[in-house]
Amino acid sequence: MKRSHRLVALLVTAVLVLGGAFHLARQGSTKAQASAAIPSKRSALAVSTVEPQQLAWSQQVNVSGGVFPWQEAVIAAETSGLRVVQVAVDVGSVVRRGQLLAELSRDSVEASLAQQQANVAKARAALAEATANGDRARRVKGTGVFSEQLINQYLTAEQSASASVAAASAALKSERVRLDQTRIVAPDDGVISSRSATLGSVVQAGNELFRLLRGNRLEWRAEVSAEQLPRVSPGQTARLRLADGSPVSGRVRMLAPTLDPATRKALIYIDLPADSAARAGMFASGEIVTGDSTATVLPSSAVILRDGHSYVFQVGAQDAVTQVQVEVGRRQGSQVEIVTPLPADPRIVVSGGAFLNDGDVVRVEAASVAEPGK
Repeated sequence: MKRSHRLVALLVTAVLVLGGAFHLARQGSTKAQASAAIPSKRSALAVSTVEPQQLAWSQQVNVSGGVFPWQEAVIAAETSGLRVVQVAVDVGSVVRRGQLLAELSRDSVEASLAQQQANVAKARAALAEATANGDRARRVKGTGVFSEQLINQYLTAEQSASASVAAASAALKSERVRLDQTRIVAPDDGVISSRSATLGSVVQAGNELFRLLRGNRLEWRAEVSAEQLPRVSPGQTARLRLADGSPVSGRVRMLAPTLDPATRKALIYIDLPADSAARAGMFASGEIVTGDSTATVLPSSAVILRDGHSYVFQVGAQDAVTQVQVEVGRRQGSQVEIVTPLPADPRIVVSGGAFLNDGDVVRVEAASVAEPGK
């Protein structure tokens, strides 16, 4: 009897457990169906929009090239065998035309000058004697006092003495020029860019002693292609950026008459201001302003780069965005030119576009107008 009661109790317990499990499973299925019945709603991303502007932007030719001296003067010795006794300037010195740069030994030149002065005096004395004899010969000519041969000798001696004075005077002038050449002076205003003169060295004629940047003027020699060359003309404004990013403005002075046969490019010579940060030997890139044209402008933050292409997001009906591929052009400051035509009165996402995909619904916070580039 006890065994029967135990069996009944076990059966009742099993039934209760199965019933509870079935109830729980049915309740969970009902909740899952209810959850599936409620559609998932993605929260809209808050964005701000902007309308493109039509602005007058400058057209330009992008170029690059080196910075060179406008003209560089080579200052050399004009005489030989003299020792450098003074060097008055160094690299970077600002000099004026005629200013002393270096001085050579004058002792031997002054001695030669004194000797030539004595030779001139001697020649003039001989000329005075020959002139007196010639005057007497001319007075008695035809009287028979002097023979014709003697008269001719006196007159010839007078001419020879006069030539000797001229030769001695020329030699004296040459020594004075040589004495002046012992002072090496600046041929023009400018800045010393190189110095090879050393104290105590003996110079030879033609030896380079200094290099001078004439007027401290520099020029940017920019290279342009044959297609770009017709767009450039003298007087146009050029803007270049140095290696440290500092900007410099210049003006086109002249165009090279020929193209380099190796590179097929032409040089544009652009004058730079004397007070700029540019230095000879620098390499710079920049642009030459060739005119003005109307540009469709957007902030650069509105253009998204994906897979090597540029896109903007246009807000349409029911605040859904459409991804539009565009082609960009010129840039000025924080703004960029959109070359691809856009629809009339478009609303372009200016911030938050990097997190959007085509067809997303957004919440527009505020609309603005693109500010003109500075």
